[in-house]
Amino acid sequence: MRDGWRLQDHHRLLTGTDAAELVRARAGEGQFETWFEHDHGRLLAVVTNGTRALIMVLDEPGDAGKHAIDPMATDQQGGYVLSNGQHDTYDNRDTVPLEQALVIVEHLVNHGRPPTGVDWHVDR
Repeated sequence: MRDGWRLQDHHRLLTGTDAAELVRARAGEGQFETWFEHDHGRLLAVVTNGTRALIMVLDEPGDAGKHAIDPMATDQQGGYVLSNGQHDTYDNRDTVPLEQALVIVEHLVNHGRPPTGVDWHVDR
């Protein structure tokens, strides 16, 4: 069996394109939080407000992980609705534009690592 990434609690392996399209489709349906899991225990989380996204990579469940940042961004935005119904507001510095987040998801799923040129904050 080939290892790889899948939507959390699902069995079908995803390509990077599949994963990015899934994030976009789920957001369009009002599901703004998406979790992916890898066979080796890593987790990838994307929470979007439709414009920007918080994208986190965790080595295993319970790990504080790291998240992609936009170091030049200012202000903050709300509209991040978690799967439990909680509404969050994040500093824009702690999120990236949605299109960039989708590129990160696609590259990470296809290559096992984020693309170069992405800044990260380690939360551990």
